[in-house]
Amino acid sequence: LAHILLQNHRSETDRIAAIDRHKTKFFPSDGLQAVHNKQLIMASFAGAARFLLLTVLGFAGNPSTADAASASPVSVSGWRSDLDWAALTSKLSSSASLIDTSYQNFSDECRPEFSEPSPTNHALIDQPSGMCLANLYYGWEMTWPRPSENGHLDQTFEQASTDIFYNPSDLEVFSLDPTNPSLNLPSKVLFPSIASDVVAAVNFAKEHGLEISVKNSGHSYQGASSKKNTLLLNMNRYIHYAATGITDCDASILGSTVADDLSNQPCLLSLAKNKSSLIRVGGGENFDKVYRAVIAANEEEGYKYHLVGGAAGTVSPMGWSWQGGLGGTTGGRLYGFGVDQVVQLEMVLPNGVHVKFGPTEWEDASAEGFIVPRTKVVSGVCRSNPDEHDEEKWIWGRCPEDFDIDFNDLYFAVRGGGGGTWGVVTSVFLQLHDYLPFNPYSFNLGAEECSAIAPQFAMFKAQYISAPSLLNVTKEHSLACGSPDVFTLLVCIGEEDVMQAWARFLDLNNSTDPAKVACLSENFDGVMESPKGWAELLILALANDRFPGKVPDAPTPSPDGGSLFSRVLVPQSWLDESEENIKTVLEHATGSLLYNAFGGAAASGSDQANSLSQAHRNAAFMASFFNDDFDDFFWGNLFPQMFDISDKTKFPPVFGSNHAGPFAAGPLKEDWTKSCPREWTFEERREKCISIQEAIYGTERLARLEAIKKAVDPQFIFNCTNCIGNNPSEPESLSGNPSDESSGASSMSSVAAVTSAIAVYLLINSI
Repeated sequence: LAHILLQNHRSETDRIAAIDRHKTKFFPSDGLQAVHNKQLIMASFAGAARFLLLTVLGFAGNPSTADAASASPVSVSGWRSDLDWAALTSKLSSSASLIDTSYQNFSDECRPEFSEPSPTNHALIDQPSGMCLANLYYGWEMTWPRPSENGHLDQTFEQASTDIFYNPSDLEVFSLDPTNPSLNLPSKVLFPSIASDVVAAVNFAKEHGLEISVKNSGHSYQGASSKKNTLLLNMNRYIHYAATGITDCDASILGSTVADDLSNQPCLLSLAKNKSSLIRVGGGENFDKVYRAVIAANEEEGYKYHLVGGAAGTVSPMGWSWQGGLGGTTGGRLYGFGVDQVVQLEMVLPNGVHVKFGPTEWEDASAEGFIVPRTKVVSGVCRSNPDEHDEEKWIWGRCPEDFDIDFNDLYFAVRGGGGGTWGVVTSVFLQLHDYLPFNPYSFNLGAEECSAIAPQFAMFKAQYISAPSLLNVTKEHSLACGSPDVFTLLVCIGEEDVMQAWARFLDLNNSTDPAKVACLSENFDGVMESPKGWAELLILALANDRFPGKVPDAPTPSPDGGSLFSRVLVPQSWLDESEENIKTVLEHATGSLLYNAFGGAAASGSDQANSLSQAHRNAAFMASFFNDDFDDFFWGNLFPQMFDISDKTKFPPVFGSNHAGPFAAGPLKEDWTKSCPREWTFEERREKCISIQEAIYGTERLARLEAIKKAVDPQFIFNCTNCIGNNPSEPESLSGNPSDESSGASSMSSVAAVTSAIAVYLLINSI
């Protein structure tokens, strides 16, 4: 034991320091407190605790194996062994694979990456089991490894907050327990390679009453891409289209009738938007693959294409877009949200039918201030030969008489209503825009003279984005720029005047020192060449040596993933009421971090037929409020000022959809000006507080989405965590055979295992 303590002390304290650095990176000095002294002491014992826990569990055994080295809560074929899985396998293509998985696969393949000096999701995505997630704790219910037999319903937000920020060693011990009942991992994983594989899987699930979970890159803050007692479809090996998927539309087809098979629909809609290019993206491709496809085409053809996309290469359009898609680094304020880039969808629905659909009738809406046509009618076609593997031989046509799904509703729901719940997206056509010059700016927070004026830079950035007239900046120049919630960045596309405005701002604030002007500079430190776009900048500045040439993560993986956050969509109209309102937000927002992907085309780029909330369209920016002020000051003071709460039957949309975590909730149902108490159990919070979904979509839009969900998926085959229609407080519509155990973790199988876990917990908490 002494040997283990000495051996682990250094690695554990280094790990905690890394976690603290990670927090400090995203939460500057006014954000989080330092890690408690108790935690530093606990670090010395964490290695021993892990050793005791796993050793005793190994000796105690497991109902599915006697080998402690491969301890798993289930046998390889334990989950739903009553089903004829061979029947499913026989219908799959030769390149698809169906495998059994366990906690041991997750631990062996995924955990080591989080200890790497430069961890990356690129390493996690391609692991053989397909179980890895962008943050380690996404593999537990509510992304929280503390053991719970009922999905944390009897535990509290307060405990979760304490665990995540002050007791990471506790969480690591919990996460090392293969019998932890909070594990939320699938026991069967299918890697489909073509649409017929997805059709076969959905029909098998429908026939046998199984739930399906869907994952591409595993970035869901809600933990929606992993769930126990489900068949996971990992789309990462699905056919890739992006590399050869760019289409330049022939303007001569304008005025043509939409073809019966919708083959010309993407170009007709694109041309109606005064755009001429598209890219088809496969259901398993992430932005790294899509960005590199666009870069390759630009290098070959002389930089003509621009894609609105996510800030990280390992984020997928198949999750990012359906939550809204914030283009703070890729011109979203010029071209709209991710949902606004979609021109046609191809999916396998919960009824097992392979469809493609998109707008077929539209009308000009420029008189109402919109820059894209209003969608009037959405039409779809069904594939009549779903078993055909060769895409060249697919036959698209009228859907069967008994096909009763409204494509208008489906198009509305998918674009903004979240991924993983409406079926499986197998491909999508995305809009490409004309290339414009790229100009990134970086504030040198590390320099002493610059850190002293950090509050001024925060104000300058907020004014340039949301109140440009205060700086004598034109609206056009302002809309060229945006940023993610990274304090030091400002990213511009097209014509802007950032450096001139910065100098004017300092002059207005009686600070003309050239050293202070130089605190803001073009490009990033260490990047000598001028990048052509956001993806190129990431490759130049943040490339991971193990994955050269790939668009890297931003940020990189960590154990926890910001699950406690709720991010408020601050209305532009409220900011316009008073110059003091920006100061109020900066004073109370965590670390003065604002997500600047709103305004301009984020409002006017809507086709008015998507489910993204109006709060997204009306927002100036999205602000993180993770501190004591949020509970009392926001709901009691800011919320009634920012939002219309006169109709007590209709809660307004308040939170952003991207980055919303499973712990977040709205205010009390009975009094919207009072926060949901942190000391309440999650069961109480769900009963008495506005849900996270209602706080994102508002009462009316959520009701419509839930009605569409029931029509599209009446069996709730797709029932992902915190997705539309998912109600954790009610029994699930479908469930596995109760006699089978899953890698969601079985109940502990022996008194020895229980005793060991309790002993370790008491050992740590007695220090």
